[in-house]
Amino acid sequence: MNHSIYSADRSTHLKIVVVALLAGVAVAGLGFTARTGSDEGLTQTARVIKAGKPVVVTSSDASLVR
Repeated sequence: MNHSIYSADRSTHLKIVVVALLAGVAVAGLGFTARTGSDEGLTQTARVIKAGKPVVVTSSDASLVR
């Protein structure tokens, strides 16, 4: 058994690549199956907001000094 990736032989590198590939496929598979149900009933509609009259809003009663 090689304890260093630098001194590992070809078969050890191949095992690491295969395990990483299988783990990636497993994560991708879980991601695809994580969606439950269909998208029916989840449609979004656009809301239209029309501009009204201009409004002045202040949060201070202090007078302006120039």
